[in-house]
Amino acid sequence: MRKSLKGISIGMIVFGILFLTASFALASEGASADTTAYTKAIVVGCALLGAGLGVGLGAIGSGMGIGNAASGGSSAVGRNPDAQGKIMLTMLVGMAMAESCVIYALVIGLVILYANPLLKIVVG
Repeated sequence: MRKSLKGISIGMIVFGILFLTASFALASEGASADTTAYTKAIVVGCALLGAGLGVGLGAIGSGMGIGNAASGGSSAVGRNPDAQGKIMLTMLVGMAMAESCVIYALVIGLVILYANPLLKIVVG
């Protein structure tokens, strides 16, 4: 468990350093006249990365929540089979709420990819 947390924290530090150095690279104005293309490429790359991470993390969280709900529901039905209808209804409503978070993350990711407001600012 500790090794995975160490790997995640090292990965987050590396991404943080990458994002900090990218901001310094954007701040320096080069001699070439085509800096808009580079800026646009960086914005598109960051949008791809952000959309992928957002949907991925949303799916991981929802999967954990749905798995927890299914586990609790099945153990509750195992303990009290007479209350199966109420337990299943509550479990399915909880699963639908957890799944709606993933759908929201997907919508935000698609907005970032296809209707990116930053591209209009950069190109404009």
